Amino acid sequence: MALKHVGRMISNKRKVIVAYRVIPGDPENCLVVQTENLSADEHDTLIKAVESASGQEAYEFGEAMARTFLPDGRNMLAGFHTTGKFRKVLTTEVEMTPTNSDNIALNELNKIIAEQKGVTVNDLALKGPDGETVAEDNEKADPVATYSETTSTAGDGVLDDNALAAQYRSQADALFKEAKALREQAEELVPTKRKTKKTESA
Repeated sequence: MALKHVGRMISNKRKVIVAYRVIPGDPENCLVVQTENLSADEHDTLIKAVESASGQEAYEFGEAMARTFLPDGRNMLAGFHTTGKFRKVLTTEVEMTPTNSDNIALNELNKIIAEQKGVTVNDLALKGPDGETVAEDNEKADPVATYSETTSTAGDGVLDDNALAAQYRSQADALFKEAKALREQAEELVPTKRKTKKTESA
């Protein structure tokens, strides 16, 4: 099965997950997570997120990361950002490996996608609410700020309370549905035994 967002560094073949194929305002660079730099639980959670339906449907994997939580309760996108797990690298240094036998340089993949859409590579970056490509400081790529700005922002470019609350509600709804589904599966496997109170004899 072919998987999106999976790649490796061309120089040393180390596996990476590509969070952003194109950095807004900096189309020659991308943001990746080197899987070998993660703890075992972070690694497993990341791979499960990549393989999940929402991960594969995401235009940029960073979107899925923003909806995923690490085992310790941290948001994956914010958690990886604050602990320095993201690396900004040239797209010419990364090759995508959707299968074990297929690979293509990320810069070439971006060119192909851009040509198919009839746009420039820079236009492939996530868009802001105004439809414009989000401007980004080329010296320090901030995936959290990028994702925040591409969802909903106030006039000054800061994520407003309404947008933040909407994100929290969306995450809570998704977790509730997942918990409900897991509980139903558990009931099918082993139904909960109801405790019956014994009547005490007088």
